Amino acid sequence: MPKSGNSYGQILKSSSIIGGAQGINYLIGMVRTKMVAILLGPSGVGLVGLYTSATELVGTVAGLGIASSGVREVAEAHGGGNQEHVARTVQTLRRVCWATGIIGWILAVALSYPLSIYTFGSGERAWAIALLGATILIGAVSGGQSALIQGTRRIGDLARMGVFGAISATMVAVCLYAWLGEKGIIPVLILTAAVNLGFSWWFASKIQLATVSLTWGETLRNSKRLIHLGTAFMYGAILALVVGLTIRSVILKHYGLDANGIYQAAWAISGMFAGFILNAMGTDFYPRLTAVASDNEKVNRLVSEQIEVGILFALPGLLGTLSFAPWIMHLLYSAKFLPGAEMLPWLAVGVFGQVITFPLGFIQRAKGRAGWIYVSQTHLNALHLVLAVILIRTYGVTAAAWAFAATTYLHGIVVFCIARRLSNFSWTAQLALLILTASGIIGAGFAAQMLAKGLWAFALGSFLTTGAVLFSLRGISSRLGESHRIVQFAMKFPGGRLACGF
Repeated sequence: MPKSGNSYGQILKSSSIIGGAQGINYLIGMVRTKMVAILLGPSGVGLVGLYTSATELVGTVAGLGIASSGVREVAEAHGGGNQEHVARTVQTLRRVCWATGIIGWILAVALSYPLSIYTFGSGERAWAIALLGATILIGAVSGGQSALIQGTRRIGDLARMGVFGAISATMVAVCLYAWLGEKGIIPVLILTAAVNLGFSWWFASKIQLATVSLTWGETLRNSKRLIHLGTAFMYGAILALVVGLTIRSVILKHYGLDANGIYQAAWAISGMFAGFILNAMGTDFYPRLTAVASDNEKVNRLVSEQIEVGILFALPGLLGTLSFAPWIMHLLYSAKFLPGAEMLPWLAVGVFGQVITFPLGFIQRAKGRAGWIYVSQTHLNALHLVLAVILIRTYGVTAAAWAFAATTYLHGIVVFCIARRLSNFSWTAQLALLILTASGIIGAGFAAQMLAKGLWAFALGSFLTTGAVLFSLRGISSRLGESHRIVQFAMKFPGGRLACGF
């Protein structure tokens, strides 16, 4: 078993690679978001969100969660070292992804009219949903390629694939929206999916696989494990999409398309940050955890260390989001979207809860315990839906963010109980102290945002964010040790040794 310091180093290395790529994607996304907001306005941004939610719902149903279960199967086969087994697993995965993608497009065409009525209140956008069924096929094939890359832990290729895809998607979106306006939404969504498929195919082709012959009968038999666990992932993803679509529909019906666009903007900003943190945490963590899933001691150690690094990694960004919400909204979108700034502090608090519970939830996945995934996802999404619908109707659009934050922490109790049952997980003293300290810092940032205004809010936010940066730097340095090259590099700067705590 690797030493703890080396394990922290591995977590930080993979998180830094993916996090760095996500950071670049974030900057590229800022440009894309700003340009799209200017070119389309709140109603256009809301329209993009509704189209995406509708097609993702169908794609998730048809996809059977294969992309997620595929990561686990590839990681398990790759960890065993049997190249023929890896090749058979990959060939099965690819065939199943093509099949589910084709079925998904057929379903999109068949359900386009009722989906249009449910989402938009009329059937006039059914043709658009039918066309967007192409993104389901493209996404399914791309998901299979990405599962291969992640399962074999080619983290650098995953990072490069994401950056190249983000740059290309931005170029496509800006050019077509500038030319066609809202009429460019459908072409942009389809072309963006195609570009991402091209990059995933390119990087997957670099992985050397043994040559195997697999009949369709063998494919069907081999796919049973993929589908068994995948349907549990699909179930959770479907619930999440239904909840997201329902929340948007409630906002649209009660407060209009502009309000829906403002909510979409705030949700997208928090989603970009959540994706930055959670993808950085989970991309390499999931295959690593799968490899030791039968050893509870190793599982619990990896989960604890991942939570610690995740908190230290996320804290400065969360404080920044809490403290500078209005400026962030204005920078990424425009003055028309400023009402969404009221949601960002609540969404940031919710993301902090996700940073803690996210690694705990992977215990269910790594152990392949589909039953507990069903239980966990049912609780999460039912709770979110009930809270969101009640609060939005009573208190307005901002209450959607309240519901998200409340759901994260209430559901965290359930996730902890499941982790306790599956691996006898418990908080270490070091992890518990870190969670309490970070919670206090987050609470101070939230209070500053709620109570202070204008320059006072900016000054307090700057102070707290700087403090969070120093706290995280010291926390990471103490876990890596003074001799680690990252710590050595940081200490070369003026004041670096003091900042790192050495």
